[in-house]
Amino acid sequence: MKRLLTVSALLALAMFSGLCSAEDAAAAVTPPTINKGDTTWVIVSTILVILMVIPGLALFYGGMVRAKNMLSVLMQTFVIFALTSILWAVYGYSVAFTEGNAFFGGFSKAFLLGITPDSAAATFSKGVYIPEYIYVAFQLTFSAITPALIIGAFAERVKFSAVLLFTVIWFTFSYLPIAHMVWYWAGPDAYTDAAAAEKAAATAGFIFQKGALDFAGGTVVHINAGIAGLVGALVIGKRIGYKKEFFAPHSVPFSMIGASLLWVGWFGFNVGSNLEANGLATLVFINTLLATAAATLSWIGAEWLIRGKPSMLGGASGAVAGLVAITPACGWAGPMGSIALGLLVGAVCFWSVTTLKNALDYDDSLDAFGVHCVGGIIGALGTAIVANPSLGGTGVWDYVANAVAPYDTVTQLISQSWGVGISLVWSATVAFIGYKIVDMTIGLRVSETVEREGLDVPEHGETAYHL
Repeated sequence: MKRLLTVSALLALAMFSGLCSAEDAAAAVTPPTINKGDTTWVIVSTILVILMVIPGLALFYGGMVRAKNMLSVLMQTFVIFALTSILWAVYGYSVAFTEGNAFFGGFSKAFLLGITPDSAAATFSKGVYIPEYIYVAFQLTFSAITPALIIGAFAERVKFSAVLLFTVIWFTFSYLPIAHMVWYWAGPDAYTDAAAAEKAAATAGFIFQKGALDFAGGTVVHINAGIAGLVGALVIGKRIGYKKEFFAPHSVPFSMIGASLLWVGWFGFNVGSNLEANGLATLVFINTLLATAAATLSWIGAEWLIRGKPSMLGGASGAVAGLVAITPACGWAGPMGSIALGLLVGAVCFWSVTTLKNALDYDDSLDAFGVHCVGGIIGALGTAIVANPSLGGTGVWDYVANAVAPYDTVTQLISQSWGVGISLVWSATVAFIGYKIVDMTIGLRVSETVEREGLDVPEHGETAYHL
């Protein structure tokens, strides 16, 4: 993820320093060259990530609930996307992606102030840019899908108004600061020499400064949302009749369609995060494809072995687990490392949503924690291993030396642990406080009567099906 460098910011820096020659100053006022191919790819990627949320995630989650709650899940997902889109434009983008301190950005671009069609966003390569507006839109989609993931943990029992209020609180105080901590940096052009690199690194987000790698959102999206979901499941409590009544998914075909849309859309999620249509983008593409396929096979293999039959819902869930795990690693792993990561996460996430969930006796309705948080942790920590060049990974690029830096797996694992640990603690704390605030003000949970009837008609005055 990229730190943005607008033309005006570059010019201001040059004028302030007084170190530019006449030729340098002339170059500074020349707008950066926008690469049309890269721009086109990020536009397409943004559309693909929107597809992941609506209708992908909505159908994946909706198919897993009972018929009487189908519309409520669709409504929550759809409106969360709309709500966070506006919040992102008003203040979210500025807090996440402008310079402030190690934990929060500032408000210099609140209401998208100062951004024009000529504003440029840096990519991963020096001197390569895309328009800032499409960067804003691309990052918007990430901020929208993340809180939507959380609802899977407490589906079928929370008020629609409570979902929206919690989303505002959690988006503001968890998603934005973690996105800033992980992804905010000064961009590659700031790393001209060792002294400049040190100065630039001092302005980066806290987790970025710790050296943690997260190509497309293992910490920012999946661990962040997954742990918030678990806290919600614990604070809100179990569904009425949990483990006593039949809670089977009402439409596995819908869940399969949703998972398929997620798989397709995830190429925008991961490959789009490269911000450039180049060779590395093709590596991210193949890694995303192979890890997901491996995790699908791993999940249904474990299910077949333990339960005697492989299920379609298991295959769909395995695919999502694979997508989650490869997300932080996709730009640094090699294809064989991606397959290994997928095989591991499929089996582990199957264990987490069956054995672990039953042992700890929490009601994570649609396994938001078991797939996204557990899978995200495996992916984040696994990145340190699969990124190793000796294991087929790419290593980490040194922008000062313009070469791959020396790689140490243990050192990188420690850096990854910083990202995992901070994301878990920060998000869980904000989520707990957020749930309590909502409960004390408007109440979290629907009444017992509404829960037994289903949320569709009482909460929204309509139903998904007319029988």
